[in-house]
Amino acid sequence: MANGTATPTDLDTGLEAYRTELTGYCYRMLGSSFEAEDAVQDTMLRAWRSHDKFEGRSSLRSWLYRIATNVCLDMLTAGNKRARPMDLTESTPLAQAALSPRPDNTWLEPMPDGRVLPTTDDPAEAAVAKESVRLAFMAALQNLPAKQRAVLILREVLAWKASEVAELLDTSVASVNSALQRARATLAERRQPGADAAVSDPLDEDQQKLLDRYMAAFEGYDMTALTALLHEDAIMTMPPFDLWLTGADDITGFMTTLGAPCAGSRLAPVQVNGMPGFAQYKPDPESGGFTPWAVQVLEISEGRITGFHCFLDTERWFPLFDLPLHLEGETDQVEEGA
Repeated sequence: MANGTATPTDLDTGLEAYRTELTGYCYRMLGSSFEAEDAVQDTMLRAWRSHDKFEGRSSLRSWLYRIATNVCLDMLTAGNKRARPMDLTESTPLAQAALSPRPDNTWLEPMPDGRVLPTTDDPAEAAVAKESVRLAFMAALQNLPAKQRAVLILREVLAWKASEVAELLDTSVASVNSALQRARATLAERRQPGADAAVSDPLDEDQQKLLDRYMAAFEGYDMTALTALLHEDAIMTMPPFDLWLTGADDITGFMTTLGAPCAGSRLAPVQVNGMPGFAQYKPDPESGGFTPWAVQVLEISEGRITGFHCFLDTERWFPLFDLPLHLEGETDQVEEGA
């Protein structure tokens, strides 16, 4: 796209080609699905307004990343830091469980893979991209100062050269290398729950069988079967509530007490944060059929489920995943989400 020669259609097409990867970048920076999409929209608007000043000394991609980085850094100046329940409180025994919500801007948010993971033919590149949007890695990024966060993402996730990052951030290569070293040290010191979670891409036979068994156990509300699938130190979270539970006994105990209305739920597979997950619909006693209840993100390690994270703000999450807000009857099927 030469300076001054691009038509509006050419410019729109050129900008849109980078929307998914920019959304992934802004999501890693901000920890929020909706703030990431707002940041990308702002980036596109700024690029559109100033495209006549783009002199082509760098690539269009580099120019867009410079704009997106500045947008994200501006959004992060307020010191907002997204978290998971286990980043804020101690694990609560079931006997003391209480559902205390916190504001939306407290929480690390889920994101459909399709909105942040560009298509690639390189399996290694795809694996890195998936690992870099997993909840544990996203939570770890929140411990970094904003510019260290940008350096780590650009260097380690997107494989930019130190010189390219230095140019983007208007700093020196030595400064970039120092920031990367400090960021790596911080992540090593603050290893996050769920960091060992790993799945094949695509799922291998054993992983798929585990998910099939989980789906059958959950829809059947069979706590014995579910217990057999959970790691002894499995974690359950339920944002916007700050409660989190550890161990199969407390998790299944919660599900049969405070969580008892979820019996009879339907699950629909979704791809979320580089991990398998499900959209959960629970029975709707008032209008019949099923109503949205949660987007579940599962963490898997060594053949067991180690993390079971339920995001309950369904009026926000289900449209984001292109999922219907109601299911009729008992035989309707749900299409897989984005």
